[in-house]
Amino acid sequence: MFATYLIGLREGLEATLVVSILVAFLVKSQRRDRLPHVWAGVALAVALSVLFGWLIEYTSTSLLARSEDRELFEAVTSVAAVVFVTWMIFWMRKAARTISGELRGRLTDALAVGALAVAGMAFLAVIREGLETALIFYSAAQSAAGGAGRGPLLALIGGIATAVVLGFLLYRSALKINLSKFFTWTGALLILVAAGILKYGVHDFQEAGVLPGLNNQAFDISAVLDPSTWYAALLGGMFNITATPTVLEMIAWVAYAVPVLILFLRKPAGRPAAPAKPAASTEPAATAAQAEPAAPTAPGASDTSAPQRA
Repeated sequence: MFATYLIGLREGLEATLVVSILVAFLVKSQRRDRLPHVWAGVALAVALSVLFGWLIEYTSTSLLARSEDRELFEAVTSVAAVVFVTWMIFWMRKAARTISGELRGRLTDALAVGALAVAGMAFLAVIREGLETALIFYSAAQSAAGGAGRGPLLALIGGIATAVVLGFLLYRSALKINLSKFFTWTGALLILVAAGILKYGVHDFQEAGVLPGLNNQAFDISAVLDPSTWYAALLGGMFNITATPTVLEMIAWVAYAVPVLILFLRKPAGRPAAPAKPAASTEPAATAAQAEPAAPTAPGASDTSAPQRA
């Protein structure tokens, strides 16, 4: 449940901050008349995301009769979820400092076109987060508990609700959060969750007969990691760490988690300094700050507050 709560919190806060950028821009630009169109686009994106999540679950439980087909479907969705998680966290780290300005620029163009363009722009800004959430949630819930019970779904809803509350408080300037540290820590945890999802996908491929080695256990630590204990349930539900993994499962877990964590946690290289002008030049020298405007901040950047409202 904690893994799906984390997914809802992370993805929900990203979507909430994106919406807050759009709303703050419209309020500051005295274009409150376009706010209903933004909310219409957001509502459509949420509805389609829920439909996509239901379709995945329906396909797995109702359309696939053979257990081998279900195992293969779950394996493929697990690998797809890992790809989306990895792309999402690295994309957010790279685009954090420019996404706010890009969204405002796109919204300016959409305002010039009309109401449908504004709604469409809001829809596209949110639908990516929604589809990612649906796919990652399904795979995480399957890997944690085989998709049983309402717990994972309630945890996801709780994470999204928490994200909405945090986003609202940030927008109202009632709360300050170091978003850079927040997205760094949640990104690192999501990488470990993704490693567990990949491990589960490898196990499904083995059960479907696509990969060998289903009975080749890497180790057996049942005496230390008793499946009936609370900490074993926590590790299994959060990171899919089990007492008797197969060799291929452990290879996949380590091969993904170690290098991706190292790449994610290392500090990005700083921007190179502007070269100095020759002494003989008659042109007035310009500092880097004069030559280039500062990049706007956005979710995941080093600022600690949300977009300011008017």
